Amino acid sequence: MAEQSLTGKKVAFLLTDGVEQPELASPKAAVEAAGGTVTIVSPKAESLQAMQGDWEHADHFDVDAQLGSVAADQFDALVLPGGTLNADTLRADEQAQAFASGFFEAGKPVAAICHGPWLLIEIDQVAGRRLTSVGNVRSDLVNAGAEWVDEPVVIDGQLITSRTPADLEAFNDAVVQAVAG
Repeated sequence: MAEQSLTGKKVAFLLTDGVEQPELASPKAAVEAAGGTVTIVSPKAESLQAMQGDWEHADHFDVDAQLGSVAADQFDALVLPGGTLNADTLRADEQAQAFASGFFEAGKPVAAICHGPWLLIEIDQVAGRRLTSVGNVRSDLVNAGAEWVDEPVVIDGQLITSRTPADLEAFNDAVVQAVAG
């Protein structure tokens, strides 16, 4: 990938307890290494618990902005890391749904990995789109009208999706390129 500069670009990462740590830490580091600013947005107020897989506690991460205090128009893109607990909690959160919807309405890049696309189903953003996810989310996406494919990263318009932490290099490159414009 050619060097991309994200200087002056702001990227929201929407997550809560149970986020898959590599799916947060790796794209966050890629955005920051390119000069972008990452804001961790969460329904939680102060910090959240990341996980290694679904069962092992990993690090805590500070929350930069609580849902309801920020809007899509303050950012250039949105990243939705996975993690079963994280994604399941966010898809049922009306403020998370509204926040993510704002990025689609504004035509801004949205990137989701692993279980992250669950939120996209709830806000009616998968029907007619080509995307990927972790394998056990496939049926949910297909039932919601998506064309699911088994590829490391899929770009469909403003939407970037990826499967698992094994695909983070391709996911990170796609995110940085999309934010750079």
